[in-house]
Amino acid sequence: MMRRASHWALAFMSLLLWRQSATIEVPNDPKILADLKQPPTITKQSVKDYIVDPRDNIIIECEAKGNPVPTFSWRRNGKFFNTAKDLRVTMRKRSGTLEIGFRNGGRPEDYEGEYQCFATNDHGVAMSNKILLRVSKAPLWPKEVLEPVVVSEGSSLVLPCNPPPGLPPPITFWMSSLMMPIRQDKRVSMGLNGDMYFSNVVAQDAQNDYSCSARFLFTHTIQQKNPFTLKVLTNDPYNDTSYNDSDPYGGRKVAESMPTFLTPSGSESSKMVLRDQQLLLECIAAGLPTPTIKWFKKGGDLPAQKVKFENYNKTMKIVPVSEEDTGEYVCMATNHLGGVRHSIFVQVKAAPYWLDKPTNLVLAPEANGRLVCRANGNPKPSIRWLVNGIPINSSLPDPSRQLMGDTIIFRSVQMGSSAVYQCNASNQHGYLLANAFVSVIDMRPRILGPKNQLIKVIENNRTFLDCPFFGSPIPDLRWFKNGQGSGLDGGHYRAYINGSLEIQRARAQDEGTYTCVASSILGMAENQVRLEVKEPSRIVGAPEHQSAIRGSTARFDCKVKSDPSLAATVTWTKDDKPIHLGWRLRKDEESLTVPNVNEGDEGTYTCTVETEIDRDSASARLTVLEEASLNPSLSSALPPDLPDPPMDLELSDPAARSVRLTWIPGNDHRSPVTEFLVQFVEDRWEPGRWQDLATYPGDLNSVILQLAPFVNYQFRVIAINQVGRSAASRPSPKYQTSSAAPDVVPRGLRGWGSQKDNMEITWEPLLDLEKNGPNLHYAVWWRRKDSDAEWSNVTTTGTKHVVHNTQTYVAYEMKIQARNDLGAGPESNVVIGYSGEDRPTGAPTELRVSKVDSTKANVHWKPVKPESVRGELKEYRLHYWREASHVPALAFSKENKTKGFYTTVAEPSGILSDLVPFSRYKMFMVVANNGYQGPPSNTVEFNTKEGVPDAPSFFRIKRRGLDSIHLEWDKPLEPNGLLIGYQLKYQTANGSREGRPRVETFLPNVTEFTLRLPDRSSRYNFYLSALTQVGAGEVFAEESPFFGNEENFTDATGLDTHYAVAHGREIWNVTVEHNSNYANVSWRHNFPAGSSEFVLEFTLDRDKTMKTVPVSQQPPITVADLMAGAKYHLRVYSHELSNVTSKSVTFETKQAYIDQVDIATQGWFIGLMCAIALIILILLIVCFIKRSRGGKYPVREKKDLPLDSVDHKDPDGSFEYQNQNKNSSDEDNKPLQGSQTSLEGNVKESDDSLVDYGEGGDGQFNEDGSFIGQYTVKKDKDETEGNESSEATSPVNAIYSLA
Repeated sequence: MMRRASHWALAFMSLLLWRQSATIEVPNDPKILADLKQPPTITKQSVKDYIVDPRDNIIIECEAKGNPVPTFSWRRNGKFFNTAKDLRVTMRKRSGTLEIGFRNGGRPEDYEGEYQCFATNDHGVAMSNKILLRVSKAPLWPKEVLEPVVVSEGSSLVLPCNPPPGLPPPITFWMSSLMMPIRQDKRVSMGLNGDMYFSNVVAQDAQNDYSCSARFLFTHTIQQKNPFTLKVLTNDPYNDTSYNDSDPYGGRKVAESMPTFLTPSGSESSKMVLRDQQLLLECIAAGLPTPTIKWFKKGGDLPAQKVKFENYNKTMKIVPVSEEDTGEYVCMATNHLGGVRHSIFVQVKAAPYWLDKPTNLVLAPEANGRLVCRANGNPKPSIRWLVNGIPINSSLPDPSRQLMGDTIIFRSVQMGSSAVYQCNASNQHGYLLANAFVSVIDMRPRILGPKNQLIKVIENNRTFLDCPFFGSPIPDLRWFKNGQGSGLDGGHYRAYINGSLEIQRARAQDEGTYTCVASSILGMAENQVRLEVKEPSRIVGAPEHQSAIRGSTARFDCKVKSDPSLAATVTWTKDDKPIHLGWRLRKDEESLTVPNVNEGDEGTYTCTVETEIDRDSASARLTVLEEASLNPSLSSALPPDLPDPPMDLELSDPAARSVRLTWIPGNDHRSPVTEFLVQFVEDRWEPGRWQDLATYPGDLNSVILQLAPFVNYQFRVIAINQVGRSAASRPSPKYQTSSAAPDVVPRGLRGWGSQKDNMEITWEPLLDLEKNGPNLHYAVWWRRKDSDAEWSNVTTTGTKHVVHNTQTYVAYEMKIQARNDLGAGPESNVVIGYSGEDRPTGAPTELRVSKVDSTKANVHWKPVKPESVRGELKEYRLHYWREASHVPALAFSKENKTKGFYTTVAEPSGILSDLVPFSRYKMFMVVANNGYQGPPSNTVEFNTKEGVPDAPSFFRIKRRGLDSIHLEWDKPLEPNGLLIGYQLKYQTANGSREGRPRVETFLPNVTEFTLRLPDRSSRYNFYLSALTQVGAGEVFAEESPFFGNEENFTDATGLDTHYAVAHGREIWNVTVEHNSNYANVSWRHNFPAGSSEFVLEFTLDRDKTMKTVPVSQQPPITVADLMAGAKYHLRVYSHELSNVTSKSVTFETKQAYIDQVDIATQGWFIGLMCAIALIILILLIVCFIKRSRGGKYPVREKKDLPLDSVDHKDPDGSFEYQNQNKNSSDEDNKPLQGSQTSLEGNVKESDDSLVDYGEGGDGQFNEDGSFIGQYTVKKDKDETEGNESSEATSPVNAIYSLA
């Protein structure tokens, strides 16, 4: 009894301490981890049973982390292992891993043993498991002489294997001398021990090469035992041809036998197995015919999910084994002569396994905590604690530590108490070792997230503002908006302990800068998050379903609206696949056009508008119809339509909170039903109003509806397809659910004081469908926080209870529960509320200002005592007003303004901004809680410095004549100092080009200016600002209007004068005929002849450079010096009336030349030249041979005649030559007909001369014979000449240059 009482006391103390503990979770932040001092932690180690290959180096792993970086040491077989003295052993740098090499000799077996690693730094010692190192062994098979095995046919037989013991044990199998596996079946098989079992022997088993083999895993070697020779004695001669599986004895008479077990022996045996390992049970029986094996578990069923039968049912395997697998297992062997049983008693033991593994504990000074180490096993393991590798009973005492069995309790820990604790749980089957450090740290609050983050959210959406933080002790975190007010938590704000602030429905007024402040006794840190609330992206004009006749054009409209500050993109998909816009499909800003519709265009088109933070989409279906037949009875396919309503609603399978609803779908009218909507109506809370209950996929027509208690339901179903919703079905029969106790907690429990001596407890009522039964009421409890007083309570049907006679601003604990006639619902969590506040009694002191400039000042004060606030400190509220202005005779407002500062530091300060320059201010400060503000502080007076002025109160163009512009303005409403004048900047503006700026200055009493215009078509931009000694103020900009838009002007005498204006003047039909470097430009206009000059404005597309060509003659105009192969945009406008302009046209000049190719480097040209040279060489050789033989060549004398274009032969076959030089008789100087006489001679050009393909002029050659010049197509030249000939429309055709 005493033992049980002490156990309960320990449990109660642990629970109480756990509630009071303040465990710190260290974030995975590199900066935090770099500064955080922590004891070592083992991160990697070798396995406990470590078998190594003797051919490799031995590597024993041990890695650890900590700050400072830990150092490592080893123990071997319980003694210090000095790695520095063993030349074969090295320890890796910044690691504890050992590497043992045998390059210079040594035996791996010499290093077998038990190793343990220790990682140490200034804050503790961590230790690894004990690593048992063993070297793999593959011993040879003992040599033996095996006598032949002689056995009678039908008898059983066991061929032993007995492999040599290895580390790890080898894998055994049986092979023949041909390295073929021995065939195994129900009759012949290998046992778990490697022996070969024959349930009965047949004649064909006689072989001389039954060999058992052992494969060793680490050495990758296979060893064979000497083979067995098996001789089978038969009563009758054996005939191979008489063997078959159904009669293995070939019709011979062999004595049958009842089953007997070859293994295990006897009628029962036992087996012990460890938890989570595999259980292997084996029964191999002898007998003829071959017995069948079956398995049972006495007193229960075999675990079907874990059991597996192998080796023709001779082996049963259960994986993994657990304690419930303990028991008696029976194997039964039977044939038609009888059966035999064997019982195996299985006992499941367990090495230790964790129930509650100790984990690292990070605590702040004076905090509490605990380490728990719970393990189980069979037998029950013993728990032993160590500190820094030393048994806890032998370590130095620590007053903050108390050992209570498997738990260590820490109370009010101090700096320097950090250590690593080891828990060892062990029994006879193994052990567990866990390291868990206790780290006592103190650290100022830190903000971990990105600084000054910008969050964009769609209006009415929920959003989270994150402010991850860290510190020790754990800081308090509060949120503020725009740097003022009390902490945000409540209403549609919800602050979480991880630093996040939830805004349930973001509204436009929620936009602003939010500041999170993490504070503790060591300091504070803060960060800001900027929230921008955006309008949602919406499709305001959705596409509609269409039916289009094949060959016609379909158009889907999609008009979108999105927040103007967000970049929105509109995309289209067809059947959820992207649409490839090309020559046929066209998309503009608000539509998609599908011309020449065909069957492949049929489908569902979806328009999607997407921004960086939201998206919206809408779909419509296109149905392609065949053209209507001439026979009206053969109409085209009908378009899809709304589905018919479902029919025949039935209710079945009634339950307390559910019922099955079944219906028959109606006709879908060529558009499949995508979903069904189930609605309900009830007759108690809102009779007659149909409400949505649930939606279900369109392929279902029977569903189970989840219902609320105490409701009389009636249902109906609506079918939905791509076209829309069907009409509602007929209502189902009514279904009444039974009553039940409430199952939800009332929401919104809150306690606040409406007066200084009360607290109002309020909550939200349960919804009608949450009442679950009649007579709903609420039980409310409350009591003072941090007191042991009994709970006060009240029962009410309302949603508010007022607690009277409370002290001012006292914290209360509250909870609530809903109840009805059927019982009580769950209790809510405890919520903290506060009684009412009263007027603060203290006032801030020593209010002063510093660093005053023109618009802001630093404010300093001494805070009040916390108890004088008499409520929650909302802010220090500064009241300030503008007492006077230093500008004489300036009218101003003395409006009293306030600004709040929330701070809890000892020397508070803040910045007062948005002040008016050159003014005298007064201010005082009060402290405020949620309901009242306290007495004022001392009043402070200060002066702001002079600043730059505001913009002039107005600035306009009063009138404009043909040659002047008159400007007027007035002084700024807030000069912010003493005005010393005005500054006017102006410059000409023509389209996107601006002229050189000019500056005029004026005295402060001058408020008008007349500008004389050198050119009546000039337009100006004006920039006016007022001046003080500090500088120029805000600029007021104006632009002079278009001349062409004005009719009435006033001359210098003040008389109205009417001038002709450009009513109806137009420029249109701009055409461009262009070549590579020039263009002929024509246009049409309705200006009187000679009344206007025109300007041609060319914009180069690639870099947007602009050049203008003023022209005074009528079109067409030739413009030269254009860039070849370039794209231009051209518009024509009037020089006098610059607002009269044509539409812009785009053209692209031709390429100047085709790709340049050096003909001398072309393969075909080189080949052709080589062929010609070869032919000439052959002809020369032939001529030389004929001449050397003295042959005669008749020559026709035709003096002073040119060469014929065709060679002439005499009848004897000789060639005739024409002599161009009558004085020459040497035939060696006679050229061949058609050859060139000399480089200076005149040769008749062929019809296909290269000159025709040049730019004009004679072809030229370089010294190496290559052609000079660039080739263009002859057709281009012809076209060019044609264009040139068509340009002239007047005797003199001027060519304008763009250069």
